[in-house]
Amino acid sequence: PLAEHLTVFGYVETELFVGSSAPDTDFTVKLVDVSPDGTSWNIADTIQRMRYRDGLEKQIFMKPGEIYRIAPPPMLVANVFLKGHRVRIEVSSSNFPSYARSLNTANDPYKSTEIAVARNTVVSGPGRPSKIALPVVKLPSGR
Repeated sequence: PLAEHLTVFGYVETELFVGSSAPDTDFTVKLVDVSPDGTSWNIADTIQRMRYRDGLEKQIFMKPGEIYRIAPPPMLVANVFLKGHRVRIEVSSSNFPSYARSLNTANDPYKSTEIAVARNTVVSGPGRPSKIALPVVKLPSGR
């Protein structure tokens, strides 16, 4: 739990080192405010479809066993996480219906009916520092 209020204002940057058993999948990130009673509010979210990680012009599929660095689009945030609350980051492979589902295949996701299970991994450690950067703002005392 936070010892004092935490003001976050600006773009939240995400850098992840990821892998998958599938040729294509999504990695989603949510910033969540969790109150002491467990109630949670989604503050912001973002997504990266892996076939488009290097741009929308060309589809590049993943290879099993390889690790890729991705930086999903930044999340614009203006929130005060109150004292006693927690900041939660959720990394997943789906945020349906907010974003179109991924079939986890190399097929056309809008025409294909084939669906595969993706076994996804997020790596963090030396040389692969998966991270979330919060733009914390210090307010004057008394606010």
